[in-house]
Amino acid sequence: MTGAADLRQTLRDIEVFAGELPDFDPSVAPDTPVELFTEWLLTALSAGVREPHAMTLSTADAGGDPSARVLVLKDVSAEAWQFASDASSRKGRDLAARPYAALTFYWAPLARQVLVRGPVVRETPERCAADFLARGEGARAEALLGRQSQPLADLAERDAQVEASLARLKSEPDLVAPGWTLYSLRPESVEFWQGDKQRRHTRLVYLSSPAGWTKQLLWP
Repeated sequence: MTGAADLRQTLRDIEVFAGELPDFDPSVAPDTPVELFTEWLLTALSAGVREPHAMTLSTADAGGDPSARVLVLKDVSAEAWQFASDASSRKGRDLAARPYAALTFYWAPLARQVLVRGPVVRETPERCAADFLARGEGARAEALLGRQSQPLADLAERDAQVEASLARLKSEPDLVAPGWTLYSLRPESVEFWQGDKQRRHTRLVYLSSPAGWTKQLLWP
């Protein structure tokens, strides 16, 4: 068994910022964060980064205790970054109590990170339903159960209920889970971080104001 000292050394020996890293000149960054985010996302996709739309969603409950999980970005526009979940899930309950969140994207091969923070609102029932119906059959069958984050006796119980839910979808293909919710995070700040092998990292944050977006460099 690896001891604590061995694990500590193993962690310290892991190479970071391997390979060629892209350049980032903040002086020519676009005027809005959605333009730069789109550019970075497409660059990650072209570079072969797996699941570049995966992100960590961080929330807090009514008492301020934090929670985080990885899910996928559904859409991004000048107004909002969108994601979806069942309203009865832990993140749904957190957002009902404290409708504010952070999204973190990290594309390791490029040593790039994006942090988006802001208030979160629920989209209309029509948009929630459209998002649900655009999901794959298996994903819809599981979501129809509405039991995310609840205790599970064993995997056989899960499989049996999902199979029953799939059968239900066969007869009712337009069925929508009542708690399925499309959320929109309306950014107050969007920070872009570019790693550097010599630790001369570059951080650029966009801050929202009534007049539009302003840009500010930050110390690494």
